[in-house]
Amino acid sequence: MPDTKTTASRVTLQCQFCHTWNRVDATRVADRPKCGKCAKPMLLDRPIHLGDEDFDRTIRDSELPVLVDFYADWCGPCKVMAPVIDELAARQQGRALIAKLDTDRANKTAGSFAIRGIPTVIVFRNGKETKRQSGAVGLNVLMGMLEGS
Repeated sequence: MPDTKTTASRVTLQCQFCHTWNRVDATRVADRPKCGKCAKPMLLDRPIHLGDEDFDRTIRDSELPVLVDFYADWCGPCKVMAPVIDELAARQQGRALIAKLDTDRANKTAGSFAIRGIPTVIVFRNGKETKRQSGAVGLNVLMGMLEGS
């Protein structure tokens, strides 16, 4: 459960169903916020999927640190790391935004960050890259990346 006594932080996300942009109060994610247009849930206890169209705005407009897993479906180490990313999202709900970007589908964004090997994890704060790690890593390493960002 996130600490709800912290100051309000917001993230701006595109609804996965109707693609409407929503501003979400991160301190209230346990209340299961809903899209303002279609009323479907905005689930932040799991990684959100980003693409070329929504990456920049999501990263830029987040007041929380954003950890992005750059991966590909065919990558063995990426598959090994997927449950770790899922657990990280559940644990960091309300404190950090956890996202995934498929480098095959969003090759423009992946190219702009010079992703040469996958998995690569990048932490962004205030829209800027603060940490990067290539290769499969465990939950403790990912938690440490967020703590120090």
